[in-house]
Amino acid sequence: MGITTDNTPPARLLDITRLIRRAGRRPTGVDRVELAYLTRLPDHGADFFALARTPLGYVLLDAAGAAAIAQRIHGTIPWGGADRLSRLGRGRDETVRRAESDLRRHALARCLPNRLVAMLSRHLPPGTSYFNTGHSNLTDRVIHAVRHGARGSIAVLIHDTIPLDFPQFARNEAPGRMRAMLRRVARHADLVICNSQATRDAIEEHLPESPRTRRIVTAHLGVPVPVPDPCLLPHDLPEDPFFVALGTIEPRKGHDLLLDVWDRLTAAPPPGGVPGLMICGTRGWMNDTVFRRLDRLVPGGPVRELPDLPDGATAALLQKSRGLLFPSRAEGFGLPPVEAAALGVPVICSDLGACREILGDIPVYLPPRSCNQWETTIRQATGADVPPRPDPPFRPPTWAGHFDAVLRFA
Repeated sequence: MGITTDNTPPARLLDITRLIRRAGRRPTGVDRVELAYLTRLPDHGADFFALARTPLGYVLLDAAGAAAIAQRIHGTIPWGGADRLSRLGRGRDETVRRAESDLRRHALARCLPNRLVAMLSRHLPPGTSYFNTGHSNLTDRVIHAVRHGARGSIAVLIHDTIPLDFPQFARNEAPGRMRAMLRRVARHADLVICNSQATRDAIEEHLPESPRTRRIVTAHLGVPVPVPDPCLLPHDLPEDPFFVALGTIEPRKGHDLLLDVWDRLTAAPPPGGVPGLMICGTRGWMNDTVFRRLDRLVPGGPVRELPDLPDGATAALLQKSRGLLFPSRAEGFGLPPVEAAALGVPVICSDLGACREILGDIPVYLPPRSCNQWETTIRQATGADVPPRPDPPFRPPTWAGHFDAVLRFA
């Protein structure tokens, strides 16, 4: 049942630009959040619309059109064919062209950039709440159109401030983009949504001073317990014991530390032999040294890269493992440890505020850069009996709880 309060707006408008730009790619944590909003926000007591920016302008969807796009992103219905307009311009993946074409096929309206105010004014009721959850398309043009076309309010979900706190782990342009986004948030947002108290603390440190009155709310992300499907697993998996590393292979995730640990384990094997390490995640950016090490992995060796496992296979792999290894250097929320804990899988992770906030004393916490401590802990976990699953099981945050916290204000 949807959430309705005295503050419920007449309509809600979700920006789905990020989902369309990344159509066909394995979803990141940010993508999953935007998709959760697209799937669940229509059920909460207000008319629903979605907005996406494409190279040809803006596309507005009503609830039916948004549901059709959500089905295609979930994979229950395939994307349609690319239309002629999608052939204009270069450099876009074929799946993105098909996604843009389906946007147009299911559109309530579309317009050139300079007609955005008029389009929103014509189709959205005054007082519409605009939601931006993907760190994408929060531009001056969109903000102006929401204010003057829909006469609406603006809610922004911020996932982390890692580009400012740890610029060494970000692309060169990322810190500047984040500062610009936070300036817009400070000037224009009515509601700032934080996925954790750790993120909220960081945002309040970085958010510029502004005379604007805004509300900041902390709402943990919903983490549906994935359903394990062993039938989807590769047939040549190693026998127990093995561990799983889950997440995009980017510098802050600490794959370099795990590879160093496995070099040590290979040089001085534990009594039962070298455990396996299954690295699940797509290759990211700025990580060429780690990519070269992965490219040199010996076939049939203890370390394997499994980049394209579906969610059911990943959940089954976790359940068969000795535990999730998560040596991340920074997180706003930390989805993989929460998913693993929800499955009853042991978690060994970095001692980060966001992880402690959500998981409490469930994981074994280690310094993210101490190769010695990670090696010692992994050796101990390799030789120990398989621990019993916790009883009662860990109950992760839910989307119902998230929206209960957010939608009383927007």
